Amino acid sequence: MIFDELKLNKQLLNAIADLGYSEPTEIQKKAIPQILGGHDIFGIAQTGTGKTAAYLLPILMKVKYAQGKNPRALILAPTRELAIQVNEQIKLLAKYTDLRHTAIYGGIGPKTQIEIVEQGIDILVATPGRLMDIYLAEKLILKDLKTLVLDEADKMMDMGFMPQIRKILEVIPRKRQNLLFSATMPDKVLTLSEEFLDFPLKIAVTPQASTRDSITQELYQVPNFKTKINLLQHFLDQEDSTRVMIFVRTKESADSIFKFIQRKIENEVRVIHGNKGQNARINSIEAFREGNVRILVATDVAARGIDINKVSHVINFDVPLVYEDYVHRIGRTGRANEIGKAITFATRPEMYHIDKIERIIKMKLPILDIPKEIKIEETSFEEKQLMDREIDFLRKKDDPTFKGAFHEKQNKPVKKGKKPKKRGF
Repeated sequence: MIFDELKLNKQLLNAIADLGYSEPTEIQKKAIPQILGGHDIFGIAQTGTGKTAAYLLPILMKVKYAQGKNPRALILAPTRELAIQVNEQIKLLAKYTDLRHTAIYGGIGPKTQIEIVEQGIDILVATPGRLMDIYLAEKLILKDLKTLVLDEADKMMDMGFMPQIRKILEVIPRKRQNLLFSATMPDKVLTLSEEFLDFPLKIAVTPQASTRDSITQELYQVPNFKTKINLLQHFLDQEDSTRVMIFVRTKESADSIFKFIQRKIENEVRVIHGNKGQNARINSIEAFREGNVRILVATDVAARGIDINKVSHVINFDVPLVYEDYVHRIGRTGRANEIGKAITFATRPEMYHIDKIERIIKMKLPILDIPKEIKIEETSFEEKQLMDREIDFLRKKDDPTFKGAFHEKQNKPVKKGKKPKKRGF
């Protein structure tokens, strides 16, 4: 199939051609005709499959041209980064139209955003909180809305947006087309779809929470933080590490790893996390996208909504605690038919989370030996204690009758012979 067969107008086909695309992706083939037909859609698609254009192209067809002052299509996104990304995609696809669009999100003052909205808007991209702020300030009228999109619905649920979404549903017209897209399908997303969609067509282009075949996945069991650092430096020194995203769990870890890399490799690394200002985050992402820096360190605030091709490696310095985020993190590589590599470092307690991730993605991650040239550091007494406590906590979480490692050691019968090697802890 080619884009001409999807019954898109000339303006959109010219914009698609300018972007260098000739054939629609699987989600685009399946979703565009159904959205144009007016159906509610429940789409399950991995990140990097062309999902955004799958709903934007038919919306642009329906909205057609600038008209009135109030938005006729609303796209809700969980993060500022994704809202900005979607708005940029609209700009590229709508370049030969006169359609007016903008993104509104928190992290910066609302004044400029309100001014743009009040001048008249056709398509609005928004995070739920900022949308309600501007609506309650009576600066936004939603009575002309015809289409509502919930993008990254699973992330919306993880971030606790359900109360805000319910409030939004109360103030927009009941007669509208609803489109819900998600990379995974946990129970809370199913519940949302039942509330939100009216006799939807379900379009799943890949099994939920699956990972793309174009991504090689590797797992290294690492004894401690310092050894993780040694292993990280090893991979950053490799010639094929041309564009690398490093994911960590906390803002503090992000900053410390950024400083470590900056000392070793000047002017090749940026960092983004929740404490960074919006402009700093946008500038860092743009520098990484344009190839001005080779390495981007990020917390999961950046796991979704960053559409950057030719990311050679994703390194999970820390294992994510929201297990679906593993799919979204590694989805930053292997995009647009490119190949990529996802490398994960896991300590003993983190192997507990690896087991849960493997159940979600329905595959075992291959465990590789740490290269011989990597120095295996001694685990400090304090770090060992912290890991032992975490393991006890996780075991008690699964088994409330578990009394702790010390109690287990005291009561464990002595067995002769060599213990078999165990995976994880």
